[in-house]
Amino acid sequence: MFPAASFKDKRVAVFGLARSGTAMIEALRLGGAHVFAWDDSEPAVEKAKAAGLPIANLHELDFSTLDALVLSPGVPLTHPEPHWTVKKARHAKIEIIGDTEIFAREAKRAGAKTVAITGTNGKSTTTALTGHVLKAAGRDVDVGGNIGTAVFLMRQPVKDRIYVLELSSFQIDLMPGLSPDVGILTNLTPDHLDRHGSMEHYADVKARMFAQQTTGQTALCGVDDDWSHAIAEKISTGADVRRVSVLHPLEDGISAPDGILRDRRNGSEAARIDLRAMPSLKGAHNWQNACMAYGAAAALGVPVSAIEAAMKSFPGLAHRMQEVARLGSVAFINDSKATNADAAEKALSSFENIYWIAGGIAKAGGIEPLRPLFPRIARAYLIGQSAGEFAQTLNTVPHTVCRTLDYAVRLAASDSKVRPGSVVLLSPACASFDQYPNFEVRGDAFVKAVSALPGITMKHEDQTHAARP
Repeated sequence: MFPAASFKDKRVAVFGLARSGTAMIEALRLGGAHVFAWDDSEPAVEKAKAAGLPIANLHELDFSTLDALVLSPGVPLTHPEPHWTVKKARHAKIEIIGDTEIFAREAKRAGAKTVAITGTNGKSTTTALTGHVLKAAGRDVDVGGNIGTAVFLMRQPVKDRIYVLELSSFQIDLMPGLSPDVGILTNLTPDHLDRHGSMEHYADVKARMFAQQTTGQTALCGVDDDWSHAIAEKISTGADVRRVSVLHPLEDGISAPDGILRDRRNGSEAARIDLRAMPSLKGAHNWQNACMAYGAAAALGVPVSAIEAAMKSFPGLAHRMQEVARLGSVAFINDSKATNADAAEKALSSFENIYWIAGGIAKAGGIEPLRPLFPRIARAYLIGQSAGEFAQTLNTVPHTVCRTLDYAVRLAASDSKVRPGSVVLLSPACASFDQYPNFEVRGDAFVKAVSALPGITMKHEDQTHAARP
């Protein structure tokens, strides 16, 4: 915890008393601000009162006496309609910001650097990988934001410290001063439209990543979807624009359509890294993450050889296509985060000779969209509520209804021995709630079951944790 000194003597309302909100309140108080905190949840208010936080009913407060409203990113700013605190703040003409905006101001005052990462998919892995590469290169780095650590629970900004921040669209919406040293937009597909109203508005919010960058800063933008491509074309702030693709080679940009990262400027190759050799970066989606992390590290002066070495040692995010163990030449992959068919498709596309553990609470459509990938599956092991349904869909694939995860692990481990170089893959394509409270607990159960296998060699004991919701 450290003070938000930029708000000394200012009167600030804070709405939202979750973990990041309470950290923000303490930071503002330490910095000398006058804080008025509130939440729509009565239990949250009572808990905050018991903790000695400065609670004030914002319904009764005259917002014209305030300098700012600090809003939790989970609270509607525009859609489906602005929250009542937002309406009051707009009427009073005070700024509406989030904790990440205040943190960014503190970082800028201290002379620290920021790498900000957003996108519909891949931002958590890109954030973790970027942080890993920079730390391995000996840089002074903290990683946080929407992944792992709330910004005011990181170390206090000092000159040249690098903060690698994952930012959701909700957080960007509350960052009017966003101007990162390196800004990254991975990709855009329809998401959170209930909060943004339309795809156009969602894309506009994401585009703010680059809107205030200047000369000397770097903009890394994916160009493999139409929305991101259009954003890249409009960047004209003086920042160094690096386009990124894993579908097509780029003459001026960073691309890896064949798994070999090539950094080109005006047709001349500046760097080349074989991503196919990276154990935790399998699949085109991870090649994109790697291109982004490479671009960020290169922009901050890390040599190509150091970036390549760090990528090889990256353990991956827990529960996201993470190799957790080996039994001879058979790899055990924890992809518990794959809670629908679209997510499981990425894992199934990345391996051959798969002993696939799947099932749970199925989403609409089940695993029918995965049918083109069935030839990659040596055998399927079906668990949970959807086991019967999935058995019918997998009528052309050898399969066993196991019901429980630990039995599926034991059976898959035994069967996979006949195919050297195969993988035992937990990629459920389902929610976990029939058997586990969340995908993290399910993934941990998989790791525990794998660790009990005779002769197993476990990997990555110091795992990189998954992002917060």
